[in-house]
Parts: sequence; C-alpha cells; structure tokens
Amino acid sequence: MTVLLTLLVYFCILLIYSRMISHGSSNDAFYRGNRRSPWYMVAFGMVGASISGVTFVSVPGMVNVSGMAYMQTCLGFILGYMAVAFVLLPVYYKYNLTTIYTFLQKRLGERSYKTGASFFLLSKMTGAAVRFYVVCIILQRFVLDGMGIPFPLTVVGMVALIWLYTHRGGIKTLVWTDSLQTVCMFTALLLIIYHSAQALGMDIGEVCQAVAADSRSRIFVFDDVMDRQYFWKQFVSGIFIVIVMTGLDQDMMQKNLTCKSLRDAQKDMCSYGVAFVPANLLFLALGVMLSLLAERQGLSLPQAGDELLPMFAASGKLGETVVVLFTLGIVAASFSSADSALTSMTTSYCVDICQRPQDERLRRRVHVAMACFFALFILLFRLVNSTSVIDAIYILCSYTYGPLLGLFSFALLTKRDVNDRLVPWIAIASPVVCLVVNDVTKRFTDYQFGYELLMTNGLLTFMGLYLAKRK
Repeated sequence: MTVLLTLLVYFCILLIYSRMISHGSSNDAFYRGNRRSPWYMVAFGMVGASISGVTFVSVPGMVNVSGMAYMQTCLGFILGYMAVAFVLLPVYYKYNLTTIYTFLQKRLGERSYKTGASFFLLSKMTGAAVRFYVVCIILQRFVLDGMGIPFPLTVVGMVALIWLYTHRGGIKTLVWTDSLQTVCMFTALLLIIYHSAQALGMDIGEVCQAVAADSRSRIFVFDDVMDRQYFWKQFVSGIFIVIVMTGLDQDMMQKNLTCKSLRDAQKDMCSYGVAFVPANLLFLALGVMLSLLAERQGLSLPQAGDELLPMFAASGKLGETVVVLFTLGIVAASFSSADSALTSMTTSYCVDICQRPQDERLRRRVHVAMACFFALFILLFRLVNSTSVIDAIYILCSYTYGPLLGLFSFALLTKRDVNDRLVPWIAIASPVVCLVVNDVTKRFTDYQFGYELLMTNGLLTFMGLYLAKRK
C-alpha cells in the first residue's frame, strides 16, 4: 500500500508540474520548446532520459558477467558526444531544423528523407515499447502482483499517464519534467546504495575499498582481441553508439534543439556526455555491493543479471523503504525515456511523414494514436511472452540504426549526388547483408561481433549510396 501511495503522489506532482509548464503551448512549443530551454536544464534532464528503466535494472547485474568493462564503452561515449556537439549540432542549427531527418531531404532527396524518418519510427516504436515492457514486467512481478493489479491495467495506466503530461506541451514540458524525474531517479539510486552499505555493515569509505578490491571491478580488457569486452572494441563502439543513437535519433536530439543557441546546445551536450561516466559507475558499484551482500547472506546470484537489483530492492530484503525507492527510481527512469520517445515519434510522423507541422489537430490525433500503438505493442509482447522474440527485436533495432549512420555520413562527408529512388532499397539491403555476415562469422571463426556490427552496417549503406550515383 505504501508503494502504491508513493506512486500516486509522484504521478500527481508530475501532472501538476507539467500542467503549469505547458500552459499556453503551441505546435512550436510541442516540437521545439520555442527554442527557449535553458541548456543546463536540458543537460540534467537528458541524463535521466538516456538512462532508461532497463538500464536502471540491467547495469548493476552486468558485473557478474563482464565486470565493469561497460565503463570502457562509457569512456567512448564522451568522444561521441563531443562529435555530436561539434559536427552534427552545427548542421542542425544552421538549417533551423524541427526534425533532424529534414537534413536528408535538403541534401539527398525526398525518398532519402522518408527512408531516414521511417527507419527512426520503426526503431523507436519497437525499441521503446520493449524497454517499457521490461520495466512493466519487473514492476508487475515484484510489486503490483501483490496488490492484485492486472498487467493490462498497469500498461494502459502508465502509458495514459505519459500521454497526460506530454499531450499539451510536448518537448517544452519534457525539458522540465525530465529534470524532476532525474532528481527522483538519482535520489532513489543513492539511497539504495546507502541502505545496501548499511546491510553490509560498512560506511561509505569501507564500501569504496571493498568495491575497488573486488575482482568484478575490473574495467580494462587488453589481453584478448577476440573478446567482446576488448578495450578498443568497446571504446570505439561507444563513440559510434552515441553518434548514431543520440546524434542521428530524433528522440535524443529533440530536446537539444530546444536550446536558445548552438553554443548553449553544445554546452548541454558536452555536460551530460561527461556526466554519463560517474552515473554508470554508481550503477556498477551497486551491482558489486549487492553481489557481495548475496555472498555474505549465502544467497545464489540470479542467472539473469536483470534480476540482481530486483532480488534485493523489490523483494523487501533491504527493507520496505528500499522497495519504495526502487519503484520510484525505475518508474522515474522509464518515464523520462518513454515520454520523449512518444513525443519524438509524434513529431517525426507529423513533420516528416505527413509534412504538416502547423496542423495542431493532426498533432493531437497522432499523439493519441502513438500512445495507443505503444500500449498495444507492450501487450503483444506480453502475449508472445518469449525472451528470444524480445532479443530479436532488440537486434532488429540495433540493425536499423546502421542505415541512418550510412545516410548521414554520406550526406555530411561527401558532395556526391545519389539516385534517390535506390536509397530505400540500399537501406534495407545493408542490415540483411550484416545478418548474413554475422551468421557466417559465428559459424566459421572464433570472432564475435559486438557493437562494431553497427559500424559495418553503416559502412555498407555508405558504399551502396556511393555506387548509386544519380544518372
């Protein structure tokens, strides 16, 4: 009952806060925040928006599989954010874009433009729905089942709440509500770490020493080039992950385009790019602490890394207070990523696909439709109830970002014209070729593709575009 009451209070505060901010909003406020957002608020909110509910749950469990090797990718993120700030943002501000895919129209043509927007919508709908589904399942299993709340009601209720506080102000609202949710998420994380330290019988200094001395705290892997955790694979992949999944993603870029000037947007991007390193280090340190606690209490570590934090935080092993904090943290993290996904899909469909950015009635209808599809996708995943299918969808999303990398790289790095009619076919063929290459490599060699498959996908798209010269 305490958990439910906490969530109701949290939602009420969120709705009241969003209503105050969204007063008198227009289409320009929904899409671009009137270009008046303070850069420091955007930066702070983006930290929470980039850390989804799945990240909140999954990253602590990584330490029992790959140690803290994920930090190598996070270090690569910093250079990736620098590249986005000083290469992509100047282009987006130069053309005064509402959606970043309009650049493809100006540079390559109409079909290239529609292809980029379509790949984004496909990736974002499936990826965001799966991430939100995983969060709903965890909340349902560890918290809401005990209250007798059915899963469909959980999904519909949570999606409806996201729609409620985004349908008027859109991105103008999210800049401020995401900052509030980032505060809630990190407050929950720090208090969970504090309670975990108490359960271990240590103060903060002793916890830092214990985590640093643990074998799971290994960060750098230089000894095996074939290993997926090899430093240069992870580091370079981190750079390209940010470039593609932030710089070429309307969801991640829409808030950055609400800043007052290019210089403000660059300060925002660099600030939260650096903040990612300590944020993820906290999650990984918590994973080591919980693993030490499990060993001390004689508990078996869960086979799935995603269940490490819920096993302690949501089961009451650390007390009722931590159950409340866990629920608040995971809801804040999932909402701050799902709300921006819903808003960006509405923006892209109205501006890129329909090309009617001034039609407020269309925007409202599309926003409702996107919310309905979002809930429907989540419920369909529940019906399928297959981890392999969910993994396949995640793989599909990772492949669909490759053509975006190729399209933007070609448009930015060359002055060559392209046969616009062939672009959709090239964008479809590249991920298919990558699937075949990945399968053949697994069968006949010991090499394992990691995130670098994304770069291969982008390179194939780039080569296809280069060969498809306009007649």
